[in-house]
Amino acid sequence: MKLVVDSNVLFTFFWKDSAFKSIILKKNFELFSPESSLEEIKKYTPVIMKKTDLSLEEFKIIKMKLALKVNFMPAKEYSTSFKKAENLVKYFDERQKIEFLADLDFFALALELHLPIWSNDNLFKKQPEVIILSTRELISLIS
Repeated sequence: MKLVVDSNVLFTFFWKDSAFKSIILKKNFELFSPESSLEEIKKYTPVIMKKTDLSLEEFKIIKMKLALKVNFMPAKEYSTSFKKAENLVKYFDERQKIEFLADLDFFALALELHLPIWSNDNLFKKQPEVIILSTRELISLIS
């Protein structure tokens, strides 16, 4: 199964018993995420390390493993789909538009690759053009 993965799901890769690890290790998944997700991981490294009680060395090792499991795509690879992704803003109210636009890369990538997004963000489901699968839904699908 091929999926675009959002940053919050990627963060769970650092958890000891994460569903992310168990799902991708059990099944043959091909995962994609915007390259900007790596910057988000970098930005939240101290928070992730604190929540997971990982040393910097452990964190770096897990991050390398994550990079082997996920295809981090540069924006130029899906830049032609940004306009189509921006058009999805019509499904959100003014407050939600700000949150949606912050995650536009995921939608542009999903539209470019014609793939669903793995996300636990319920806001994403307010638009009808990209399939959004939560971790719970993925577990049900592969069980």
